[in-house]
Amino acid sequence: VADGPAKALNVLGRYAHVVDGAESATAVATFIDFDRLVVTYSSAGHPPPVLLHHDGRVEFLDRATDPPLDARPEPRPRPQASIGFAPGATLVLYTDGLIERRHEDIDTGLRRLADALCRHRTLDPEPLADTVLRELLPPGGATDDTALVVVRL
Repeated sequence: VADGPAKALNVLGRYAHVVDGAESATAVATFIDFDRLVVTYSSAGHPPPVLLHHDGRVEFLDRATDPPLDARPEPRPRPQASIGFAPGATLVLYTDGLIERRHEDIDTGLRRLADALCRHRTLDPEPLADTVLRELLPPGGATDDTALVVVRL
């Protein structure tokens, strides 16, 4: 049993080591402590989760990033970070298919996501997810796998 997201990714990385093709797999783990109002997170090469505050402020949780799961020849502890939140904040997790476009800097896709989340922040999680997908997916459909998870804290 892992006692934090970094340790959970360490365990997953050890498993990825024995799976063909998993050396480029990415993942993010978040632990939500509703008593202390804290999100603790760690990322293995995955796009950063987003904390959408009730006032519309958007924070990318990017202070605990590391290479993909089995990218290192020798495993070592992964970083993790924590951030506080107020009740009513929203945690958003997604895959790169939502934000990445060919011939476009990834920061452009991240800004597009932040803008959509801010503009539609008053929506409940399910309609917020539907709206963000509708706005961010290209008209011809996604060229990469796309997943989106929206959780009201």
